[in-house]
Amino acid sequence: MDWITKKFPNLKPRIAWNQPMFTDHGTFIIGFSVSKHHLAVGPERAGIDHFSDEIEQAGYDHTKLLVRMPWDRPVDFSLLEKMNAFNITDKADCSTFWRK
Repeated sequence: MDWITKKFPNLKPRIAWNQPMFTDHGTFIIGFSVSKHHLAVGPERAGIDHFSDEIEQAGYDHTKLLVRMPWDRPVDFSLLEKMNAFNITDKADCSTFWRK
């Protein structure tokens, strides 16, 4: 959370659905949830689709809506940065919380 706040100071932290997330002009950019074995990162389906190969190259498992980053491995901050930057740019004109 601190890293995102420092790297992307324009994003607004928010707790919704009992999970920390970040928004830009009222639209969802990325969210997180914690499980016993991993940190789940949710950049929406478009972010997963766009970075699917890089997610797999980083050694992370993913579904259509989240990336599982195991606690026993380092976080790939460059991948997180790319996913955030993609969503910020891709949703620049988005007026809804989620993509339609």
